[in-house]
Amino acid sequence: MNNPSGIILSAPSSGCGKTTITLALLRALKREGLQIKSAKSGPDYIDTRFHAEASGSECYNLDAWAMNPDQLCKLANEATQLIVEGAMGLFDGAPPDGKGSTAHLATILNLPIILILDASSQAQSVAALTLGFQKLDPNIKISGIILNKVGSDKHKRILTNALKPLGIPILGSIYRHQELSLPSRHLGLVQAQELENLDAFLNNAADIVTNSIDIKNILKLMKPIQKAKQKTNLFLQPPSQSISIANDAAFSFTYPHILKEWRRIGVEISFFSPLKNEAPKKSDLVFLPGGYPELHAEKLANADIFKSSMKKANAVYGECGGYMTMGNGIIDSKGKRHEMLNLLNLETSFENKKLHLGYRNLSPQSIWSSNLKAHEFHYASTLKAEGKSLFKAKDSEGNKLPDMGLINGSFSGSFAHIIGSNS
Repeated sequence: MNNPSGIILSAPSSGCGKTTITLALLRALKREGLQIKSAKSGPDYIDTRFHAEASGSECYNLDAWAMNPDQLCKLANEATQLIVEGAMGLFDGAPPDGKGSTAHLATILNLPIILILDASSQAQSVAALTLGFQKLDPNIKISGIILNKVGSDKHKRILTNALKPLGIPILGSIYRHQELSLPSRHLGLVQAQELENLDAFLNNAADIVTNSIDIKNILKLMKPIQKAKQKTNLFLQPPSQSISIANDAAFSFTYPHILKEWRRIGVEISFFSPLKNEAPKKSDLVFLPGGYPELHAEKLANADIFKSSMKKANAVYGECGGYMTMGNGIIDSKGKRHEMLNLLNLETSFENKKLHLGYRNLSPQSIWSSNLKAHEFHYASTLKAEGKSLFKAKDSEGNKLPDMGLINGSFSGSFAHIIGSNS
């Protein structure tokens, strides 16, 4: 049996087309009957769902900031052939040293990189840009280039001639196509489960990419994935032995690898939909994950069965959107207030959006048994948060941050998305 192999698709910056090209490639390979798995670098919840739709296989997050090298290698080796989509630009990671970047992940997994270049606003300068990425880190191997958003045959010739002296294979050129764009909102792409025409989009994108790039050569460029050097610990100790998880368009941000591992060690996991006004299955803990409750606030405010069941639950824990839902009210982007669960003395608003973003080191004071690694990414403003705090917090550089979250008896939550234990 061959060792699992893989490759990473990255770019100089966000917006170069990594996600669309990755999705198109995954769908094209699925249509050929190949068992390809994919992963997403970093803490992104949204792109992984698109990957799963495109490939028909579960997609994991590989977070080189929050996971140790053996955990990353163990997850990556669950594939036979693995395509990893990078996050942001190739070297963009957490301060101060870029830990968690796609380049950092590539060195851990020992995988080559295909660089996707947005050629829409450049010509010969593309070579200088590529040379910088090729030479900056000798541990990084750029094995191929995909030119994206090419304007014409002449534009393609200019780009190709400029890049030729660098000796990096050009795997294909994708011309500008209006139909290769997906709708987005404040946290990223509109969620996969909300797009009725997603399958048609994926098939069309696969057609375009199949006719534009050398897919067989991409597969030939794959290299063996680094093996884990020792047995790994759990990514995250479960907070309870039976957990009921909200799961719909308002609450969808969970990590599949964590839930899979919890099931493996005997945790009983069930799901329910607040948007369908469902009550959770009887359990020790109800988990309200992040998502987009602000877009469904009126429906949640009128979900009487869901709301009454939360007050009767043994314990409730919420992250980000789930945390906001546990509060007294959410003010939507139009300034209208919606009554929420009243489990925490908390008021949040989307009327004046403000970005909160970054990795977090957390020291818990509640259901979690160890220090944690987490990520914060939201645009909500906190108007009121009164009560005992849930976490002591530091940023990725170790700087002390204000305490995060609230505890009210068996009810607790914060804006942090927990990725794993701080081991």
